[in-house]
Amino acid sequence: MADFIDLFSRYLTLERGASPHTVRNYESDIKEFRAFIGGGKSGGDADLLAAGPADIRSYLASIVAGHERSTLARKLSTLRTFYKFLLKRGHVKASPAAAIVYPKASKKLAPYLTVDDVFLLLSLPDRSAPLGLRDRAILETLYSAGLRASELVGLNDGDLDLAAGVLRVRGKGRRERLAPIGSFATRAVRHWLQARKLAGREAHGAEAPVFVNRFGRRLTTRSLARMLEKYIRQTGLDARTTPHTLRHSFATHLLDRGAEIRSVQELLGHKSLVTTQIYTHVSTAGLRAVYERAHPRAK
Repeated sequence: MADFIDLFSRYLTLERGASPHTVRNYESDIKEFRAFIGGGKSGGDADLLAAGPADIRSYLASIVAGHERSTLARKLSTLRTFYKFLLKRGHVKASPAAAIVYPKASKKLAPYLTVDDVFLLLSLPDRSAPLGLRDRAILETLYSAGLRASELVGLNDGDLDLAAGVLRVRGKGRRERLAPIGSFATRAVRHWLQARKLAGREAHGAEAPVFVNRFGRRLTTRSLARMLEKYIRQTGLDARTTPHTLRHSFATHLLDRGAEIRSVQELLGHKSLVTTQIYTHVSTAGLRAVYERAHPRAK
């Protein structure tokens, strides 16, 4: 019998364009469920095909004590997607997960930096060294275009149109978008490209990576996170700040200054406006904090 988890993983990768990280999470969740219905053993495809709604409810109940509500909701979402895949291909007659409802996790406010904090962060890289110029270009680009870490490291030379101030970005689900960048980021990228050439780290061709490590290889998201951590330690900012925090800051600052939410949705590459709406909560929370500090009758 075919390994349905393997078939599902290939479907996620090839048809839905899911990232390796997302595919690993789906695989882990399904294998955990398969082991549960297999009585603690690894289980098999027969166990997955025979599972019913009661099995899924029992599985969720068994892990409720050790997980946050958002994690449980994600695991249920994984099973819904998996069984929908099996149903469409005729391997099951009905999805055992379809009728199960789990309370949605409350949306958390997205962490973000103030404008002053961002400017402080951008000022730190040493512009007299090639890697400092690279780091400055990375930070400027993340904040200027609101890119995800994977989108940033995936940029190729052929994706840059610095004369027009535009990047071609490959986002989730292989969706492409054009992302504008400001003059500060454009200038920083130009300086890095010149330094990259002088340092002999330039790879030729449109598919050459824009941002490389000291060995001339494409930068990874892990290396990007470590680079940011180094500068965060120098500033004393929240140690939990990540590359994604700059994306949150990008969206929040745009909305604070009057940008329309649908425009911000397009700039972020969100498929649904619902995903973007969390930033309106952030903006409102910021306004509320200012109001409570300033108004004599606020409290």
